Amino acid sequence: MHGIGPLPDGAHVSTGVLVILVIVLVLVFAAALLLIWRLYTDSARRADEALRMVEAERRRTADQQAALRRYEVAFASITGRGELGEQVLVETARSLAAEGFRIYRAGLWKPRTKPGGFEGIGVEGLAWLKEVKKETGMYVSTEVATAKHVYECLKAGIDVLWVGARTTANPFAVQEIADALKGVDIPVLVKNPVNPDLELWIGALERLNMAGLKKIGVIHRGFSAYVKSKYRNVPQWQLPIEIKRRFPDMLMICDPSHISGKREYIQEVSQQAMDLGFDGLIIESHICPEIALSDAAQQVTPTSLREILGKLIIRDIDSENIEYKENIDELRAQIDDIDNDILELLTRRMKV
Repeated sequence: MHGIGPLPDGAHVSTGVLVILVIVLVLVFAAALLLIWRLYTDSARRADEALRMVEAERRRTADQQAALRRYEVAFASITGRGELGEQVLVETARSLAAEGFRIYRAGLWKPRTKPGGFEGIGVEGLAWLKEVKKETGMYVSTEVATAKHVYECLKAGIDVLWVGARTTANPFAVQEIADALKGVDIPVLVKNPVNPDLELWIGALERLNMAGLKKIGVIHRGFSAYVKSKYRNVPQWQLPIEIKRRFPDMLMICDPSHISGKREYIQEVSQQAMDLGFDGLIIESHICPEIALSDAAQQVTPTSLREILGKLIIRDIDSENIEYKENIDELRAQIDDIDNDILELLTRRMKV
């Protein structure tokens, strides 16, 4: 037999290269598998995230629609005293209940700029609201401006309380209301102050929260302005949007009636509010707006109110929604213009 001699040096080199090549190929293959796995898991994660976003958006839209139904709040301006006032209030409530509304707000105390105007029916109207609640099953609400108002409302079983625009502008009045509500679990909605003062609005919310109230929401009713506008109150949408940015879970209701000042503008303002993600609307209604003692021009009948709400479009607000993006871009442009005006005024002030 012939033995096999040692391999030549070149053969050792070729074998070593082959082994290294095999190792490199294995490593490359493993790296490729790892990359494919990472791409797959990343793709799956993105898909799951996208699905969660879609589901969250669907829930948000469903919640918004539910909130819209839940917070379709109807005003009633009491037309006179005694039997006539009670009849109007109760008949308006019956008509609204028949249209499916669940919350009814009547202004019993109405602060006026000057004395001599109709300042509401007062405590007497609480009995009328109790009758509305008993007969229709609707939740009832009214505006409070003093501790006495609060005590009377709590005694009468009112379901939701309102802090009006003039009261919000007075920290002492808000604190008085907050103190009267300590230890009480009742929803309180706070209208923006008459003038566009964001911190004053937030301050009112903080006073109520510090008193232990947790069911707090805001109502955007527009702001008084010296410039001429087609609306009674200038919307200045950037302010409630800033409230929502700072307090994402805050219930935010829009009052198209007070912003509009005229019933023909209520539809467009309501749609703008829904496009901007408001949770619901409060709209003034009256069985016969022409005879209302307060804000007759901005009130609608219960049937008209249902028609207005029936025309609203509740949009899916996402990053691809062109109309939503245009609304946001327009508001950002307005904010930029306002910021520029402020800087210009400050510059002029510094030169004085």
